[in-house]
Amino acid sequence: MRLGVFGGTFDPVHTGHLVAAETAMEAADLDSVLFVPAGEPWLKDGEEVGAKRDRMRMVELAIEGNDRFIASDMELQRPGPTYSADTLEELRDQQPGEQLFLIGGMDALADFGRWSRPQRILELATLVGVTRPGHGGLDRAQLDGIRPGASGQVIVAEGPLIDVSATDLRRRLRRGVSVRYLVPEAVERYIYENGLYGTVNGSNDD
Repeated sequence: MRLGVFGGTFDPVHTGHLVAAETAMEAADLDSVLFVPAGEPWLKDGEEVGAKRDRMRMVELAIEGNDRFIASDMELQRPGPTYSADTLEELRDQQPGEQLFLIGGMDALADFGRWSRPQRILELATLVGVTRPGHGGLDRAQLDGIRPGASGQVIVAEGPLIDVSATDLRRRLRRGVSVRYLVPEAVERYIYENGLYGTVNGSNDD
């Protein structure tokens, strides 16, 4: 089985995440994609991140109806900073027969050398880089410096370039601007029903 591992804060999960996962699944011929909301993302140290239960619930709502998308709270249950290498090791121990693929945007992979134990990640999983608007290709020299030949093993997933960011969504929500069609309908409803990101409870009507 070929399992894609898609981590992120998902604060909130949005249409771009879903398209990226679908694009990666097709490009790497994956059997399923595991959405893994981060507990305490170390790359966002010092930034405020939404409540774990809200981010997890939004992911669950976003992927309803797609039996190849699976939500996992494994990082939310782990104390301390969240590292992809730890998650991959845990998955390898739990499911030794799975072939693992770590999904990330090209912008995230540009900083791959800063990640915790990048060489171990390359030992455990194949990288799947999803193209995003405004970001270049792979930094092949950086990857090959971590592990010779690593850049040639990365799967580049080129799909629709949907320029949606969680940061912009939170800003829009604080300003009372519509996010309809930028997030799944069930996620939009959850945000307003729970007053997330400075919204007024129940006010999602245009």
